[in-house]
Amino acid sequence: MRIAVTGSTGLIGSALVDSLLADGHEVLRLVRRRSRTGPQPDGTVGVGWNPQLMQIDAAALEGVRAVVHLAGAGVGDRRWTDAYRREIRDSRVLGTETLAAALSQLEEPPQVLVSASAVGYYGQTGDRVIDEDAPAGDDFLAGVCEEWERAARPAADAGIRVVHPRTGLVLDPKGGAGARLLPLFRLALGGRLGSGGQYWSVISLADEVAALRFLIERQDLSGPVNLVGPDPVTNRELTAELSRQLGRPAVFAVPEWALRAALGEMAVEVVGSHRVVPKALLDAGFEFRDPDAGAVVAAALGLR
Repeated sequence: MRIAVTGSTGLIGSALVDSLLADGHEVLRLVRRRSRTGPQPDGTVGVGWNPQLMQIDAAALEGVRAVVHLAGAGVGDRRWTDAYRREIRDSRVLGTETLAAALSQLEEPPQVLVSASAVGYYGQTGDRVIDEDAPAGDDFLAGVCEEWERAARPAADAGIRVVHPRTGLVLDPKGGAGARLLPLFRLALGGRLGSGGQYWSVISLADEVAALRFLIERQDLSGPVNLVGPDPVTNRELTAELSRQLGRPAVFAVPEWALRAALGEMAVEVVGSHRVVPKALLDAGFEFRDPDAGAVVAAALGLR
């Protein structure tokens, strides 16, 4: 299968590309640098695009059977200044608009567009169990996710099956929150964040990649699909599991006021609560390799 991927150098994108190449698929990477277009040493092919200017080499996408769109500025990369809030929004919405419009005009459009979203769509949900039927929240990231998903509508209107994987916390040492948390726990400097009672919907990188491939292949799935493990845990429980498996104490705790002082508005994603479950995946028969926090932590630590 010929598959195009945006965000292919990020934590999830790079793992997905490796998985696809290992199974013999042809992978096109949408890239911004001209030097990275054309055939690449790893066997992929670079296709040029500039989402900020809404430019894309659409002709190179003819014959692609599936597109996985993962590109977007990292939510936790910087403090949320007004300028960075715009970048978080524009990198997602403009990129999706550019891609969806181009795909809708192809003579041979792809069968499916897997266009990323996030559990931030639901806003802060406390200890309520949330599945794909829940409405959008009312905070900044919820608004971004709504626009992000809506931007893919031209592709759906053109008859392309569109799926929105709403991803939770992918716990892995190579990127995201795991790259910040795991080294601290290895040094016995880890501990709960805020009250510790907030729910985190975690998923291993292996299950994230497997779920994305499941969405490509399952023609009966469309719309929002939560990509989280089936067992949401509190920050306190995840902290205890990391401490147990590493054999390191986790005595430190960062109070909420300190997180808000250090991170600003972004702290809401650390102390906020998302108790999200993967109802659509489970109903479709997806089997998790790492179904609980213990397995997710073990995978992140390289213990399995």
